[in-house]
Amino acid sequence: MPDRHAELLAMLRSLKLPAMVDELPELALKAAKAQLSHEAFLYELVQAEVSQRHERRIARLLQRSGLPLEKTFRTLDQSRFPPLVRQQLERLRAGGFVDEAINVVAVGPPGVGKSHALAAVAHELVLQGQPVLWTSAGTLVQRLLAAKRDLRLPQALAQLDRYAFLVLDDIGYIQHDQDEMEVLFAVLSERYEHKSVGISTNLVFSDWVRIFKSPLTTMAAIDRVVHHAVILDLQPVTSYRAQTAVTQQERQRAPRRATSAVMAPTEPTTTGDERSPPLDPPR
Repeated sequence: MPDRHAELLAMLRSLKLPAMVDELPELALKAAKAQLSHEAFLYELVQAEVSQRHERRIARLLQRSGLPLEKTFRTLDQSRFPPLVRQQLERLRAGGFVDEAINVVAVGPPGVGKSHALAAVAHELVLQGQPVLWTSAGTLVQRLLAAKRDLRLPQALAQLDRYAFLVLDDIGYIQHDQDEMEVLFAVLSERYEHKSVGISTNLVFSDWVRIFKSPLTTMAAIDRVVHHAVILDLQPVTSYRAQTAVTQQERQRAPRRATSAVMAPTEPTTTGDERSPPLDPPR
């Protein structure tokens, strides 16, 4: 007599349904005890497979994204951000902006949370099953220059097209030469009105000529970025790193002040019955 249980497990393995293989014994026992219908039992079994595949896909997307794993909304201190930026981040968190190929640009001085904010948004997209790539602008430019030298630039740009959200971190820190500027402009042009780009920069738009050199190219690049974009203006925000340094210094000074107060000499006190002797003794 055939062992249907063993055969069923073998067939599930051949169909590459590992979660159903793992969950079958326990769910079959549960179905028997609860007197579930065949449809309800099958639903539970398929749901287990779907859930495991979703979890594996998220783990795979996260591993390939290059995202700094610690920079999520859970660790992002938004209390320092202006109210408008907090509202913008809440809307971006829903993820609908990638369906409309809307860009996100975080502008502000160093240490205010530009990269963290973009990483948090990107992390939420991954949890929703969206492919994301996080890279420094310099790293991507060098990678594309190598592809250009190998006559593979179109293929390299096509690979970037797989990502719903491409985050270019610290775009303002690199002084690009002509070749670097051209490949960076090519990325922005390829994704214009097609796929979303995230950019963190310490340069206001009027200073982007330092990146693209030519005023004409600069205007064309800015136009492609901001035409459909959410601008996270973090210019008024105090640097988190600077604030942390100040706080640490104040904490270090506090014990020294307390120690000084304890060791300071005190004036001798006198009671009401004690009087200072007169300068000249009475005769």
